[in-house]
Amino acid sequence: MTWKKFSGETIQLPILQEVEKAIERESSLGNKLKVCIGTDSQVKGNVIDFATVIVFIREKRGGFMFIHQERSTHKMGIKERMLNEVQRSIECAYSLCDLLDLHDVELEVHADINTNPMFKSNQALHEAMGYILSMGFVFKAKPEAFASSTCANKMVQ
Repeated sequence: MTWKKFSGETIQLPILQEVEKAIERESSLGNKLKVCIGTDSQVKGNVIDFATVIVFIREKRGGFMFIHQERSTHKMGIKERMLNEVQRSIECAYSLCDLLDLHDVELEVHADINTNPMFKSNQALHEAMGYILSMGFVFKAKPEAFASSTCANKMVQ
């Protein structure tokens, strides 16, 4: 699985090692971190582009992110696509949670799902929320889910 920095630079280390390196660097600089993980997708004809992001928020000092992009040709409806986004975010969060716990870094999983029933994505809200919470993660949906609805969104546009 290939990850990149926002600059476009490819991350050479396994993502777990790169995250640990980032946490240690930021800690040595006195920064308190929070990590938010989110995925967004965009349908373009017969292709769906997915972007998963690991957003590092430095308390009162901005942030940075790592990005993984994938393309799928599997046809899916809106609910399946929303739950697929959540699955990708959970897999990423699960792979990092022990490391984040070890370094006392707060973790949130963001879903690009609208809490307003007027939006199509809302039909996946209850399943997504149940899935994320049952895995023991903090759940955020729109409008608070900036990792998926803003950061990952920029990577699939």
